[in-house]
Formats: sequence, C-alpha cells, structure tokens
Amino acid sequence: MGPVFDVEQPPVDHVFVKTTGSQAAAAARIGARLAGRRLGELTERLRSCFRRIEPFLQARKYMRAVASELPKRNGWTIAEHVGDRTPDRTQRLLNRAVWDEDAAMAEVRRFAVAGLEEAARKSGRRRGRLVVGALDETGQQKKGEATAGVKRQHLGCAGRVENGINTVHLSYVREGTGHALIGFRQWIPDEHITDPVRSLRMGLPSDLTFRTKGQLAIDICTTAATDGFRPDFYCGDEVYGNCTELREHFEAEQQAYVLRVAKNFRITLPSGAVTSCEQGTKTLLQGLKHKRRWETRSAGKGAKGDRWYAWAWIATTSARHHLLIRKHLHTGELAFHYCYVPEGEPLTKARLIRAAGLRWPIEEGFEFGKDCFGLDQSQARLYTAIARHTVLVCAALAVCAVTAALLRDRTDSQAPQPTHPDQPPPTDPGRIPFTIPEIKRLIADATTTPRPQEHTTHWVNWRRTHQARSRWFHKRTRLARDIENTQVS
Repeated sequence: MGPVFDVEQPPVDHVFVKTTGSQAAAAARIGARLAGRRLGELTERLRSCFRRIEPFLQARKYMRAVASELPKRNGWTIAEHVGDRTPDRTQRLLNRAVWDEDAAMAEVRRFAVAGLEEAARKSGRRRGRLVVGALDETGQQKKGEATAGVKRQHLGCAGRVENGINTVHLSYVREGTGHALIGFRQWIPDEHITDPVRSLRMGLPSDLTFRTKGQLAIDICTTAATDGFRPDFYCGDEVYGNCTELREHFEAEQQAYVLRVAKNFRITLPSGAVTSCEQGTKTLLQGLKHKRRWETRSAGKGAKGDRWYAWAWIATTSARHHLLIRKHLHTGELAFHYCYVPEGEPLTKARLIRAAGLRWPIEEGFEFGKDCFGLDQSQARLYTAIARHTVLVCAALAVCAVTAALLRDRTDSQAPQPTHPDQPPPTDPGRIPFTIPEIKRLIADATTTPRPQEHTTHWVNWRRTHQARSRWFHKRTRLARDIENTQVS
C-alpha cells in the first residue's frame, strides 16, 4: 500500500483507509520519533536563553517532567521524577537562576508558528484557510495571600468568585491544522503593585505598572508582531471586545478583528442613531422576511461534529465595521461580535463567521495545558517563577501541537461520517488522528520505565479506535436532532 504514515509523503485526504496492525504500530513509532526530534529542536532553540549550562539542563528535564504522566506537577514531584535528590534545583530554576523567560517564550512562539505553517503546507490546507490570534484568560485557584497576583476574583476554571490568579493568553490558531499557546501576561491587581512591601515579597518587577486585561492583550499582540506574527483576525470574548483601547490599537495597525461584545454595547446605525446591540438587532431584523432574517451556518467542527448556529449581520455607519449576531438554534440566546476589516481585505459574512468560530480552540489549549501538562499545578508564588513555569509548559504543549498537526492526515483512518440518522454503524470505525494528549503519552512513555512495545501500541490504538467510534455515534445523534441543518454548506 505504501508508506501511509511517512511524514514526508503527500497527505491522503478524505479517504477511509483500513489500518492494519503493522501500520498502526509504525504510526506509533513514527509519532514517538517525530515528537522526540521536535522536542530536541525546541530545546536547542532555548539554549541561547540561558547564561549557564546547569539551568538549561534543568529546564530540559522540567519540560520532560511536565510532559510525563505525573498526576501532579510541582517542585517536589518534578524533582523526584527527574532523579534529583531534593527539589532545590527545580526551585532554583524557577526562582533564582539567570535566564530570560521572555526570550524563551519568543522561541516557543517562533517554533509553534513555523511548525503549524509547515503542517499546513504539507497537508495542502494553506490556501484559503484563516489564521487567527485568539485572546482569552485562564485562572488558577490559590490559597492564602502570598502568591503574586492572588485575589478573590471570578475564575473561569471555577465558574465563580474564588481566590486565585488570572493570566491572559494568546493562541495561534491555523484553520484545519492546529493551534498552540504562544504568548501570555499575568494580570496583577493595582493594590499589589502600589504596596512596596507586598510587591517586594511577591517578586514583582520594580518597573511593573497596572494593566487591564485589554491592555495586557495589547502588550502580547505587540510583542508577537515583532516576530512578524500578523493573523487574518484577532478574536476574543467580551473582556477584550469591550476594551476601546484594544480595538483602537488594532484599527491603528490595520488589523482585522472579530470580538465578542456585551448586549448593551453601543453601535451607530447607518441612520445615525446610536443604540445597543440588542435593541439594534431587534429594530433592523424585525422588518425583514423570515427567510432573510437568519442564515444557518456551522461555526466550525468540534469533537462531536459541526456547531450549528443561526447568524445575521448589520452594518454600521462605517463600511468596514459590522455587528455579527449569533443565535443559538434551540434556546434562541444571542451573542454579539463587533467586527472590523480594513480596506483591501475581503469582507463577507461567511468569512467573519469562520473567524468567530476559531476562537474556541484557545479553550481547548487551556484544557490540554492544565490536564496534560500541569499549567495550573505549579506551586510557585513569585511573579517570575509563575512566568517560567508557564513558559516551559507552553514549550511542551507546542512540541505536541506541532507533532500532532504534522501527523494529522497521515494517521486519520476514521470511517466516513454518517449521512442519515438511521445509518447502521460501520464494522470498522477506523482511528482518529494523533492528538496532543496521545503525542504527550508517546513522549512520556519514552522517558519512563520501559514497557513492551506491543503494550504501548495496543493502548494507543485502542484509545484512537474507541474515540473514532464515539465520534461516529455523536455525529449520528446530532443528525437525528439537527437534521434540518445538514443541508447547509
């Protein structure tokens, strides 16, 4: 049949290939070797960020530890896992060692962008596909008052007000290929910065000034732009859409964006009237014929299939600004996106919908970062230590994201999706492509107690087959529930 899983061969798209046992074993071996090479490549990139060899070697061990199967990743567990006699070296790496975490994050960013670009080029998904910079924040619950930035605040991870810290992240999302976290800034309350005793105790930089989350997003995007990163769109939720300074920054840079805004966000209609998003939607759409009100389109594919919504858009006084409205098909709940596209770039409703749907991968990035790499498990308290832990987690995540993207087409042998709700299941569901968690397991298996190769291959294949079967049944269930949407392209 040929080298189905050779990462240097042209991809096979949209063809169901029944994978034999030997091919599946070859896929696992190739995945492990490719992940090892990419990990070595990024590690070498990071060498210039360290003044001395000892902290660099410890950082390399730290990256492998966060990519291991440790249930908890903190100074003690990481030190034990890498073979240190005490946690001193790990704590020194995060707190006192001389290395440039900002330069290291820049190397991670360049590695991730170049790797996902390479994967898109090899798969033929480069032309016509969007590149999005997704902005969002994620939290970590903390106890006490000694940690830098800790405060009682709303944490998305908890879904309520809790004691913890918040960090704004930027995710590089390449449509149809993959995504990775490529920049961050921790949010620090003003009362921590202005209190000299507390500031010193938390290790805050002497030149640190208070920044809102929107202003932190500007800092992250400006830093990314110095590496030549200019996405087709920036996307974010209401925290960023409601930040006037951030929107003005993007427009001054002629950067397109699709940002969520609150229902009371004020817009100016073509008539000159100033109204809220909610009221403007009611006013302009109520007079249209029913079929012209809303257009049902997918906001992209999730693990369970297409995410269908009804969409509409209304113009403002500016030809380059529009309000994109999303309506949930079952609850009727509305969400609003304020959009800007500069002169010379295509402006269509379909393109804005695609951009709006590409914000969700950053949530998946947070999920992988926390569940697979311990993004929220660090027990560090100092500002610099938290940043260094985050950099090394993002580095391990980037390696797995790039590897999974490069192997995506060559390891996808899923059966064709169902086309009607009564369709019987396939005899062989095939296997889903390698995912970030599976690549992480391959890296972990290579650095832990040796197991028989057959054991590793069996479990890798079992999980991918089970997930392929689950996806097929999820798709069939959604067809039965949303059969009217399957005719929409």
